Amino acid sequence: QVRLVESGGGLVRTGDSLTLSCAASGRAVGSSAIGWFRQEHVFVAAIGWTDANTYYAASVEGRFTISRDNAKNTVYLQMNSLKPDDTAVYYCAAGPGCSGNVCTEHSWYDHWGQGTLVTVSS
Repeated sequence: QVRLVESGGGLVRTGDSLTLSCAASGRAVGSSAIGWFRQEHVFVAAIGWTDANTYYAASVEGRFTISRDNAKNTVYLQMNSLKPDDTAVYYCAAGPGCSGNVCTEHSWYDHWGQGTLVTVSS
C-alpha cells in the first residue's frame, strides 16, 4: 500500500521561507516521479527519473526547489520568497519515473497525499 504524507505547512509572512516534506511508504521515491501540486490540480514542481529531471511552474521558478532523499524516502519542496499568491493546500503525488512535460501533468500521478496548508500573509 502506497502512502504519501505531507508536512511542513503553516502560516508565514511575505518573503519568508518554508520547506514542505513528502514522506513515502510502499513506494521508493528514488524510482518514482514525485510532483507537488497546489489546490490539487495546479502544477508546482516535480522531480523525475533523475535528480537532473526537475520541473517548475513559471510562477515558482527561481524561488522553489524540489529535492529528494532516497535514504529517508522523502521529497522536499524548499519555498523561498513566499508571496500571498502561494497560499494554497499543497499536495505531493507519486507516479512512474518520467522525463519531460509529462512529469508536470496531474494525470501522470497515481498516488496522492492528503495535503498541507500553506498560508502567506501580506
